[in-house]
Amino acid sequence: MARSSALSCAVATVAAAAAAAGVWGTLVERRLYTLRRVSLAVLPANATPLTVLHLSDIHMAPWQSGKQDWIRGLAELAPDLIVDTGDNLGHERGLEGIRRAFDPFAGIPGVFVHGSNDYWKPTPRNPLRYFSGPSTMKHTPQRIDTNQLTNYFADELGWIDLNNRAASLDIKGTRLELLGVNDPHRNYDKLDVLAGSIEAERENSPFYDDDPWPRQESSTSEAITVGVAHAPYQRVLNSFVTHGARLMLAGHTHGGQVRVPGFGALVTNCDIPRSQARGVSVWTHAHRAAYLAVSAGLGTSIYAPVRFACPPEATLLTLTENGLIS
Repeated sequence: MARSSALSCAVATVAAAAAAAGVWGTLVERRLYTLRRVSLAVLPANATPLTVLHLSDIHMAPWQSGKQDWIRGLAELAPDLIVDTGDNLGHERGLEGIRRAFDPFAGIPGVFVHGSNDYWKPTPRNPLRYFSGPSTMKHTPQRIDTNQLTNYFADELGWIDLNNRAASLDIKGTRLELLGVNDPHRNYDKLDVLAGSIEAERENSPFYDDDPWPRQESSTSEAITVGVAHAPYQRVLNSFVTHGARLMLAGHTHGGQVRVPGFGALVTNCDIPRSQARGVSVWTHAHRAAYLAVSAGLGTSIYAPVRFACPPEATLLTLTENGLIS
């Protein structure tokens, strides 16, 4: 009888802890918006530091006014560049909330790529399937008007569309070469198309000669290559590194969304290691290396509104000089 009573007590304790964690993750933590600050030494010698605001996985619904207000406030940081790595929309009318949140960023240079939720309306699904491996589409969901989002970013905010494209920006005397792909999670990335865009971008650039790699001398005229993707799949990261990237930014993983203290992310929803599902790490390929910054993002699906040990986040990266990694 005593053993049965002890077992019942243990089960009740576990059930109570699980319920408390569920309440915390659903009602509290998913609204604890956090700004991460990271400094990375990737610029050439004598370069002026640059600040980059990394936004990802906002999954915006029109009624999420608290999230909108918090994002609006980030404009006060006056970053030199905004990098948006997709999944901005979380509802068919999500652009209404994105406009309210992002309008203060008009005039700040920015680049963007799309995630699958910028194309497809979210649908109810069993959240436990998330822990069985990278998510797949079992049926075709309803399309979202992606062109409206693209036009808002490109035409109204003046940001550069990097979906399977390369582009360049000069900021404070530093030339940034920016490489981007459309969402790899849905196989929308076209690495061959990107390679052609990179070749065209470099063909007339003063920062490259007959050597296909960026010149390594310490000079503020040196181009710094940055890769941008929604989902950090290995094939994309390897391609970025092959093309000379020193820094890569991505989202998609939600940092695991549910993390176990002392263990970390349970899943990544792609093929990178769990240890690299959130934050800054180093990615190596073919004897080259680059910093990889993966954002845990600011939102969740409206059908899985929970975070645990993984608060929603944006990241302010400060890029400084003398940090070439080999």
